[in-house]
Amino acid sequence: MEKGNQSTVTEFLLLGLSSQPEHQQLLFVLFLYMYLITVLGNLLIILAIFTDSHLHVPMYFFLSNLSFVDICFTSTTVPKMLVNHAIGSKTIPFGGCLTQMYFLFVFADMDNFLLAVMAYDRFVAICHPLHYATKMTHHLCALLSVGSWIVANLNALLHTLLMAHLTFCDNNVIPHFFCDVSPLMKLSCSDPSLNEMVIFTEGGLIMITPFICILASYIRIASAVLRIPSTKGKWKAFSTCGSHLAVVSLFYGTIIAVYFSPSSTHSIKKDTAATVMYTVVTPMLNPFIYSLRNQDMKRALTKMVGRKIPT
Repeated sequence: MEKGNQSTVTEFLLLGLSSQPEHQQLLFVLFLYMYLITVLGNLLIILAIFTDSHLHVPMYFFLSNLSFVDICFTSTTVPKMLVNHAIGSKTIPFGGCLTQMYFLFVFADMDNFLLAVMAYDRFVAICHPLHYATKMTHHLCALLSVGSWIVANLNALLHTLLMAHLTFCDNNVIPHFFCDVSPLMKLSCSDPSLNEMVIFTEGGLIMITPFICILASYIRIASAVLRIPSTKGKWKAFSTCGSHLAVVSLFYGTIIAVYFSPSSTHSIKKDTAATVMYTVVTPMLNPFIYSLRNQDMKRALTKMVGRKIPT
């Protein structure tokens, strides 16, 4: 058997979401619409925040970062799948597969970090409102953003290099619509135990640490809100966090189901459904969940669209 990265496989075959010909056209149209909604929705959020000076605050700074990451996240997988459907080709080069996996790690990590940072922002706003401006400074926001990008890229590089070290022999069929780490490890004809160990340890730390920060923030938030005497005040405080909690549950639930459950419990349908949720559905829903229920964002979007409409 060949060692190291001396693989005989030069390209992989992505089977997509369905092998049934009658499903191909429906899936193409469905995912094309979902992709367009994701890009347009998140782009509108970014433009609204950029053009409205009232939204130049930490909360919306991180929201615009999240929207940008969601556009990139979805663009890593969906366009390739759509092109494959359109031209009838299911292949992806070995290097292209590793590149896709690298950016998937980067943007998944960034989603993870930004969710934690946004939870901390809400914690400071609700629990320390008088010190919000002094705590959430421009310098700290920039540091949190840049630091997240650095850690995300380093983590992605580690997993990509470990994957490149594996040997792939004859089997090159990936029962998925993109190059995900779990099906790639199953295809390897060398021992992937090191990769699995790093995913469960270092990868687990990368995912769990922000999740713990989110839990700690919301425990403090809940404690502070319950002390508010007014029912209206409690509802107003909780309403600013409900959308964030919904996306946190969706994002972490699917990630844990795919990457941190025993391999014996995995199934192709289960993994595919979970990955569609966090790579396609969640980025599409984020503009609605986070922003369209927010009155400041609604006013900014209305104002921005109103400028485009001649009177």
